[in-house]
Amino acid sequence: MGKDKLSTKVYEAELTRLQAELVEMQEWVKASGARIVVIFEGRDAAGKGGSIKRITEYLNPRVASVVALPAPTERQRTQWYFQRYVEHLPAAGEIKFFDRSWYNRAGVEKVMGYCTPEEHVRFLRQCPIFERMLIEDGIILLKYWFSVSDKEQEKRFRSRMTDPMRMWKLSPTDIESITRWEEYSRAKDEMFVHTDAEPARWNVVEAEDKKKARINMISHLLASIPYIHVDRPELVFPKRPKGTGYQRTAKSLQSIVPDVASELTHSEDAEAYSDPEDR
Repeated sequence: MGKDKLSTKVYEAELTRLQAELVEMQEWVKASGARIVVIFEGRDAAGKGGSIKRITEYLNPRVASVVALPAPTERQRTQWYFQRYVEHLPAAGEIKFFDRSWYNRAGVEKVMGYCTPEEHVRFLRQCPIFERMLIEDGIILLKYWFSVSDKEQEKRFRSRMTDPMRMWKLSPTDIESITRWEEYSRAKDEMFVHTDAEPARWNVVEAEDKKKARINMISHLLASIPYIHVDRPELVFPKRPKGTGYQRTAKSLQSIVPDVASELTHSEDAEAYSDPEDR
C-alpha cells in the first residue's frame, strides 16, 4: 500500500461513489434472488466495524443486515459448532455481513482456551467443507481479513481508552491480545493454511490506513459480485384528494416532546465528533 495519506476530500468523494454502487448492487440482489455472505475477520481494532458501517449506511436493512453474534449460550455450546451460524445465512435476495463469524474458533477461542484442541482441529477440518457446501448451494461467499501492525493496533487501543464515544469497543480480551500478539499470529497462519483455498480464498485488506482500507475493500467487494443495473419501476406521484373534513387531534391532548432544540444557541467551541482513528 502506498505511503501517501488519502486526503479527506478524495476519500469522501470516492466513498460516496462506491456507496451509490452498493445501492445498485443491492437492487440486483433483490431482483435476482442472489444470496451473499461477507465475512469480516482480522485483528482487534483493524477497522472491520468501520468498514461495515460505511458499506451498510445507505442500504436497506431488510436486504442487507449485519450479523454480530454474542458469546454462545450453554445450549449452543452443546450444538454442532456451525449450527448457530446457519440460521443467520441469507435467503433469496439477502446480503449478510458477518462482523466476526465461525472463524472465532480459529482465533480467540483457540488462543484464549475457550475451545479444546480437539474442537479446534475439528473446526479446521470441517470449515472448508462447510464453506464449499454454501458455495455449491449458490451462496456468494467473500472472506476479508483486515491486517494491521502491532504498533498501529496499540495506538488505536490507547485512543479508545480516552474516547468516550469508543470506550465500549475496548474489552479486557482486546487488551490481552496485546500480550498474545504472536499467539494470535500463529493461530491466524494455521487458519490460513487450512482455509485459504479455492473456492473460498481469503482477501487480505491492508488496514494500517483506515480510509484506504475502506476504499480498497468496498471496491473489491463490488468487483467480486456479478451485479448489473436493474431498472426500478417508475413511480407516479398521486394528486392529494380533496379533504373530507378531517381535523388533526389537538396538541393539548397529546404528550409532546419538549422543544429543547429551540433553546440551543450557537457555540464557537462546539465541534462535530471526529473519530481520532480516522485523522
